Amino acid sequence: MENTINEDRKWEILSTEYLIRRPWLTARKDVCRLPDGRINPEYYVLEYPNWVNIIAITEDGQVVLERQYRHGLGNTCYELPCGVIEEGETPLEAAKRELLEETGYAGGKWKHWMTLSPNPATSNNLAYSFVATGVKKVAGQSLDATEDIEVHLVAPAFVRELLESNQILQALMAAPLWKFFFSR
Repeated sequence: MENTINEDRKWEILSTEYLIRRPWLTARKDVCRLPDGRINPEYYVLEYPNWVNIIAITEDGQVVLERQYRHGLGNTCYELPCGVIEEGETPLEAAKRELLEETGYAGGKWKHWMTLSPNPATSNNLAYSFVATGVKKVAGQSLDATEDIEVHLVAPAFVRELLESNQILQALMAAPLWKFFFSR
């Protein structure tokens, strides 16, 4: 199929004002000219680094999941191992690093699974998903100071049940998991 993602209706940015620049939140206000000449005087964009997440399957077929509290929703949820791509890293390097740091699992066979935009209307980043099969425990967790992550090894059927009962709320994790189960 021909690539249908292009810039043929791209807006011209006339000016940009940064409202906040913090490590985990950068917001800007753009003044834009639309292709028909109209001016949009206030368009807000959130700038984030690119992200990764990993569907990790152990040598004996278990799925490596995490449970952690997410303050935005105020809930503790099951999730895939995930994180930010650091400057100078490829998405695959970041995925391998994040899996090891958050879970202590590594190795196996890795495959780029899909790339998604968290919200193309208001965010500028991408999320890269990988499938890693045959991973094994090689270390303990090496968490950041603000991370509090429980690692769970679960059967694929349990993950599917979580999806079907709407208990994996993070869309950037649900989408690659649905694709994973659909492809099997």
